[in-house]
Amino acid sequence: MRDTVILQVKDVNKRFSGLTALSDVSFETETGMIKGLIGPNGAGKTTLFNIITGVFPPDEGEIFCFGQDISRKRPEDIACRGVSRTFQQPHLFNTLTVWENVMIGRHQKTGAEFSACGFQTPQARSEERKIRRRALEYLNLFGLADKRDRIARSLPLGEQRYVEVARALATEPKLILLDEPTAGLNDHETDQFRETVFKIRDLGITLLVIEHHMKFIMNVCDEIVVLNFGAKIAEGKPEAIRNSTKVIEAYLGVDEEID
Repeated sequence: MRDTVILQVKDVNKRFSGLTALSDVSFETETGMIKGLIGPNGAGKTTLFNIITGVFPPDEGEIFCFGQDISRKRPEDIACRGVSRTFQQPHLFNTLTVWENVMIGRHQKTGAEFSACGFQTPQARSEERKIRRRALEYLNLFGLADKRDRIARSLPLGEQRYVEVARALATEPKLILLDEPTAGLNDHETDQFRETVFKIRDLGITLLVIEHHMKFIMNVCDEIVVLNFGAKIAEGKPEAIRNSTKVIEAYLGVDEEID
């Protein structure tokens, strides 16, 4: 595997109760790239995300990240290696504040032992101040610092997505997986989120993005992988994907144009 490759998906297969969700899927993502993953509903996109992040293992095939085989690692081990993700619907701790939600993303970076935290030793207090400061930096990145003390569930959907992204960034990932980040957003919010993707890339983070909004994905990605019925049917630059006969056929019946 080349030094520039941060993620390699190699001949991945996954079946559920005899039904094939993924069939011999392979592709690579290079460091610093924004790579798109598209396909009709049921194409296997989120299943692939779940395999990459260790929610369940592949039946066959391998996943390499940073040159290491993570195919059957636990989610927490994969996260510690520098992989983070968001979900189709924001997974927040709704009874906690915005600030607290992002602080939780820093837990794997803490060094104080449980007893030290319980007794509030100087080490634990110092570490908590650092966690708060770093969490606030990520909220500032998305213009949410003034809402840090709000309960997370009180925010509109678009801002909840930013909180989830901020929490993912708080783990200091090298690779972040965004699962349908513009779902439920209006056109203005979608345009804003496009700038968010570029901000993340500018932090030196590689992105893999699932998205149904074709205009969004065509305008942000360096390369795109297309799945249909669990198999890869195309991969390449946005222009090539836009003009692919196989991709156009896969999207027949979808209202949104591939433009």
